[in-house]
Amino acid sequence: MSATNLSALPPGVRARVKDLPKTGATFVRLREMGLLTGTVVTFVRAAPMGDPLEFKLRGYLLSVRRDEAEQIQVEILADGAA
Repeated sequence: MSATNLSALPPGVRARVKDLPKTGATFVRLREMGLLTGTVVTFVRAAPMGDPLEFKLRGYLLSVRRDEAEQIQVEILADGAA
């Protein structure tokens, strides 16, 4: 397992959120929508111009701007890890 930021995930890769900023309205909103430390996310796709990025988590799809995703640290999971 390796650590990186959310924006660096290749399509289809699952990762667990390790850390995200504690302040800022955007990050409060993301936490309210279920993006919390320990949440498993899968990178689905990027918009045609590369922004925003779409992730699957907790049974729904969430779009996040690339610059916000760069501030969220994740740990890539091995296949089959939950």
